[in-house]
Amino acid sequence: MTLEANNPNKKSWLPVSKNSDFPIQNIPFGVFLTKDDIITIGTRIGNYAIDLSALHQLGYFDGISLTDDIFLQDTLNHFISDGRKAWRAVRSRISEVFDAENPNLKNNTSQREVVLFAMEEVEMQLPVLIGDYTDFYSSKEHATNVGTMFRDPENALMPNWLHLPVGYHGRSSTIVPSGTPVRRPMGQTLPKGADKPIFGQSKRVDFELEMAFITTDANVMGEPVSVDEAEEYIFGMVLFNDWSARDIQKWEYVPLGPFLAKSFASSISPWIVTLDALEPFRVESPEQNPQPLPYLQQTGSHSFDINLAVEIAPEDETPTTISKSNFKYMYWTMAQQLAHHTINGCKVNSGDMMGSGTISGPTPDSYGSMLELSWQGTEPIKMGNGTERTFIEDNDTVIMKGYCEKEGFRIGFGEVSSKLLPALKSELT
Repeated sequence: MTLEANNPNKKSWLPVSKNSDFPIQNIPFGVFLTKDDIITIGTRIGNYAIDLSALHQLGYFDGISLTDDIFLQDTLNHFISDGRKAWRAVRSRISEVFDAENPNLKNNTSQREVVLFAMEEVEMQLPVLIGDYTDFYSSKEHATNVGTMFRDPENALMPNWLHLPVGYHGRSSTIVPSGTPVRRPMGQTLPKGADKPIFGQSKRVDFELEMAFITTDANVMGEPVSVDEAEEYIFGMVLFNDWSARDIQKWEYVPLGPFLAKSFASSISPWIVTLDALEPFRVESPEQNPQPLPYLQQTGSHSFDINLAVEIAPEDETPTTISKSNFKYMYWTMAQQLAHHTINGCKVNSGDMMGSGTISGPTPDSYGSMLELSWQGTEPIKMGNGTERTFIEDNDTVIMKGYCEKEGFRIGFGEVSSKLLPALKSELT
């Protein structure tokens, strides 16, 4: 299906720089706080945040079946619940309103004043109320690297890994938007050579380069979502830094998997980029061998060519790029993840978030975590200021960026940026 909003030749009357992640073909959705302390749902073109509630009140969405207060919410959950037909209609109308050939809003100064904000004038918020959060483990390269480190290299992948998208239920209460600082966690660790754990701050705080998708109401309890229909229930994607405390994780994860090592913080980019906007960048995912069971089998292109990069910025220093990867390396697709998640009848709601798992590529410079990049701390990473890193240090800022591009046409996600603060002092021992 060809979408006019994706026309690469379309131009906006708003200024958009050549390398902007947010041309008129993107039209992501987010939530922001205005200079008047009003929270509103909006979109972005170039360096402008666009108030969709103001557009709606001015009649620009007439003819689309929307409630009067749909964009007056402080989250996108209700809009996401309206389904793909509504998302597509709204995105198409925004594309028309801001088309360079459309004079209606362009030539109306008073309306522009209530609709448009410079990005510097707004504060981005968490875009959805995340009721449930699932994190998958779907990069074959990452799973192989970790298995090689901690188990027999000849049997790096667990027996189930090539047959199903492995995942676990995470903690949604500590998912925060880009710009929110994260504090080094406290917990139990087992020092090398010790036979009893100690309590203290994590010494191996790590990032995980991930992406995540946001769902709409997908099913009723007891009914699965088929792999062929799964993408109908995916609203869009964000960049995702799933912070990890590797030393805490190593001690606690057997037998039930990650717990305190993951639940202390996860960070997401604030603009949700729709699957419609990503449509031109579809690619085939890696060949799956052995062939999955029938409920996970799919044909066609169900991954996306999304360039990813990770930077570390020591305090008051220029960032150093330490990893470049790509979402297309993921072994299990989003559709397969959602189909597997619901095959037992698990209910998926509007605003639920599914993390991809760490995205690692085939080469050492494309690994998606410090655990891999420094190979458990044995191969330090050089920073631009001459210092070294094996894991994230206090007051480092981790920055993740992502964009799609072909033939000069670019769609991006902006960035997710988070600073690691020192641990809180504690008298607990």
